[in-house]
Amino acid sequence: MANFTCLTLVKYDTLSSKFWAFGMMQFGHRHLQNVDGLNFYKLLGSGKGDGFNPYPDWGTYALLTIWDSVEAAETFIENNSLIAHYERKATSLTHYFMQPIRSHGLWSGVNPFEGDEVKPNPSDNICILTRATIKWSKLRTFWKYVPTSKLPLTNNPDLLYTKGVGEVPLVQMATFSIWNNLEAVKQFAYKSKEHAAAVRMTRELKWYKEELFARFVLLKTIEQ
Repeated sequence: MANFTCLTLVKYDTLSSKFWAFGMMQFGHRHLQNVDGLNFYKLLGSGKGDGFNPYPDWGTYALLTIWDSVEAAETFIENNSLIAHYERKATSLTHYFMQPIRSHGLWSGVNPFEGDEVKPNPSDNICILTRATIKWSKLRTFWKYVPTSKLPLTNNPDLLYTKGVGEVPLVQMATFSIWNNLEAVKQFAYKSKEHAAAVRMTRELKWYKEELFARFVLLKTIEQ
């Protein structure tokens, strides 16, 4: 299974562990060098609450990794020193194992999710990852519209989970969400007037220097 993706969300509750987690945004890179089967990774912070939020959540961080195989990712989770550090410091780790359905756009100049893709079953849970680098000149306009674009997500029964993550607060942002199935994703994408308006404004106002959109089948979830 080529181009297997794992998103790990790590939660902390003490002040000392949160301070340590913030430092690992810089020092965690050394644990990710020359890992067998690892093709791409990003160390990410998160936004407050659910969904897209410009204010940092100092108690939640994320690690996105892309692998040659499921086995390589599982070996990493079992044996890598970074995961061992997370386990000692964190209150919980959640690993979302995913396989791309389709993706387009760029992240740091490449599309890391390109490769073998799968066709989901009607009952499969679907993960969505959207990521963008927002132009400095468009920050105010972009964030002013965010509350409106989030309206269709409020109390949406098909939305199982959502969290905003990113590399740089305000500027380099992403959202991760899990949906009941692909039909639910299509209903939101094509029938939500707020989402349609956001897509139109993205094209007209050219908010982004770089953007990427990817859909995945959720294969399994591991809690630690």
